[in-house]
Amino acid sequence: MNGERPLRPGWTTGTCATAATRAAVEALATGTLPDPVAVTLPGGQRPSFSLAFGESGDGFARAGVVKDAGDDPDVTHGAVIVSTVRPGAPGTGVTFRAGEGVGTVTRPGLPVAVGEPAINPVPRAMIRTAVAEACAATGAAGDVVVEISIPDGAALAQKTLNPRLGIVGGLSILGTTGIVVPFSCAAWIHAIHRGVDVARAAGLSHIAGATGSTSETAIAALDGLPEIALIDMGDFVGGLLKYVRLNPVARVTVAGGFAKMTKLSQGLLDLHSRAGEVDLAHLARLAAEAGASGALVEAIRRANTALEALQRTQAEGIDIAAMVAARAVQTGAKLLRGTEVGLDVAVFGRTGELLARTPVVRG
Repeated sequence: MNGERPLRPGWTTGTCATAATRAAVEALATGTLPDPVAVTLPGGQRPSFSLAFGESGDGFARAGVVKDAGDDPDVTHGAVIVSTVRPGAPGTGVTFRAGEGVGTVTRPGLPVAVGEPAINPVPRAMIRTAVAEACAATGAAGDVVVEISIPDGAALAQKTLNPRLGIVGGLSILGTTGIVVPFSCAAWIHAIHRGVDVARAAGLSHIAGATGSTSETAIAALDGLPEIALIDMGDFVGGLLKYVRLNPVARVTVAGGFAKMTKLSQGLLDLHSRAGEVDLAHLARLAAEAGASGALVEAIRRANTALEALQRTQAEGIDIAAMVAARAVQTGAKLLRGTEVGLDVAVFGRTGELLARTPVVRG
């Protein structure tokens, strides 16, 4: 790879919470904290973790593990995931509590019930396995209360979609494999899916996925949509529409700026620059179809940016934004073919002005 080192993977919050819990359960039973501590991941791997700290006292034990996200730009990288374990009532098994900085679910549609700590099903299963392993090693009973906390988690959660999803008070404990793959964007896709789930559970029939804050604000105002209907889609049009195909709503609007929607009109479903650039030759062909002069078509082909192409066509009365929107909705509709989901595309300018919008089409 041209001499570049491979990107380093990391660990999910669920894995770190599991390691901290395993250490705390052993300390509760024996008074001694194991360090390092090994845990079992869903795929069978057995990584070991050093403790950031640990303590035990009358009726409790506590341990913390620093979240290492590897080379992924994860908002929780460097956070300390803390597990405090106390004895539970006989026969209750493992009971979960949300401590400082871990959120509580307040809206239906998420993988855990309303009122429960925002600790997802796979991390819960990992923690139960760790408790069982620790109890088997020490002879302790498996009835424990596990409280997960993240100092500064409430502040970090404001940088995530948790508030919009109705997860209040802090972060979620996440992970399906236990491993963070750098730049896999799995957390973002997960948030998109959960946003759709929450909107569906609330009975909404119309949701909108936006590529950024300007288009999100614009489509919300244009259609009078509540916040719960707004999906922070970013570049992942495909991630949104593939999930809606399996979890349908009556109508989805895809909203974005001219350059991003141009990429969608080219057939791209990941609108990030790594997946492909704006194809100026494509815009030139669209302009020609709309009746642009040969000189304008060539100017678009040689333009520096999509914005320049847009401005040139606007100056000569060519509605290239409408052409882009029409092709973009065709790209999206292919993913929804055979469903009853309605799809439309809205293209906005840099200040949120509506440039073009398609009718609703159905697969």
